[in-house]
Amino acid sequence: MKPTSLSDHIDIGPRSGGCQPGEVFIAAVDVAELSGDGLRDRLKVIGRAESKLGAMKSQVLAELSRRHNAVTAERMAREELQTSRRDAQREVETADRLTKLAETSQALGDGEIPVGHARLIARAASEGPLDQTFLVEAAKQQGYDQFAKTMRRHQQEMSDDDGQSIHNRQQNNRTARAFTSRDTGMFVLSSEFDPTTGAQIDTVLAAKERELWNAEDSNSRRTPQQRMADALAELILEPQKGKAKGTALIVVADFDVINQELINARLADGTPIPMDELVRLACDADLLPGVFRAATQEMNLGRKRRTASDAQRAALIYRDKQCIGCGASAHRCFAHHVQFWRHGGPTDFANLVLVCNKCHHSIHDDNWQVTQHPDTGHWKTSPPPDPFPDSGVDSTRPLERNPVLRF
Repeated sequence: MKPTSLSDHIDIGPRSGGCQPGEVFIAAVDVAELSGDGLRDRLKVIGRAESKLGAMKSQVLAELSRRHNAVTAERMAREELQTSRRDAQREVETADRLTKLAETSQALGDGEIPVGHARLIARAASEGPLDQTFLVEAAKQQGYDQFAKTMRRHQQEMSDDDGQSIHNRQQNNRTARAFTSRDTGMFVLSSEFDPTTGAQIDTVLAAKERELWNAEDSNSRRTPQQRMADALAELILEPQKGKAKGTALIVVADFDVINQELINARLADGTPIPMDELVRLACDADLLPGVFRAATQEMNLGRKRRTASDAQRAALIYRDKQCIGCGASAHRCFAHHVQFWRHGGPTDFANLVLVCNKCHHSIHDDNWQVTQHPDTGHWKTSPPPDPFPDSGVDSTRPLERNPVLRF
């Protein structure tokens, strides 16, 4: 008798003989026979099934925890799911929290929201008040990164102290570890900081990376990961070299004209911060205006220089907030010419967008397009037409790859 595979028993749609209520079943298919759209649809079905299975797993772990205790539930998860101690603990904590969140649990069980989104809601619910209905609806529509930002803004709005308690908790949860890996023998440095401290560190580290990039031989460049490691080592081991030129933490706030006060303080990527934190930062930070004027800030450099100025980079970070393609940190982005420099494009603010190294290569090497939304003015990158044709031949990919990208 032929062994039955898991894929023969998982499906979320009808099948011959009918599905029992709550049953998860995906029929096995030959993915090699699927078109590009078919593969996309297949991923969507698998994603819904994973959500349903995630809900089932949480129900089982929560029941184990109720009958015995969390320690027993974690041990069972490690043994039966062959997961790590840390992941088992996280799974049991999420399961216990979801028992108190009916709407989130229902949406997860119906396959309408991913497991990661449900975990974010469950964790936020343990930290303070929230509007579960609003978050579930947002989770149905948004990708993980966007939803995580929505969650942070929502927590700030729902808090009764302008998010100060959230910020205090994040500061208290700061941690750092330094150890030698048993597997590789490499020294490992790992840490977590509150968003404001993290943004300051990221700003200085990214500036040092750009400094190293500019000093490199263009024919023998380090990988981005190697460059970050070297930048961190230099900042720690050679502090006498000082902070790299052009580093400034960008914090944004709106001015309430009626009440004559600053409101809605946030980091450049949109992460909200308490107003008290903005006041503290203002005491020992360089302040940049939130309105950039071409005449005073030299936003339009034309063909006088190829690289963006510090003022232009600050304005781009304020406008784009992150890589317009994948959402990577703005501090590690290139100022890309929408109309290529080699095609006569000027180094003007309106012709520049922020893109990370990977997305920059996608544009220059793989013909990804940079477009601007006609209504919102937001920029984004889009893949070339028919990037995965059914023929299996991608005619849009050039034969030669550009090994060097410039600011």
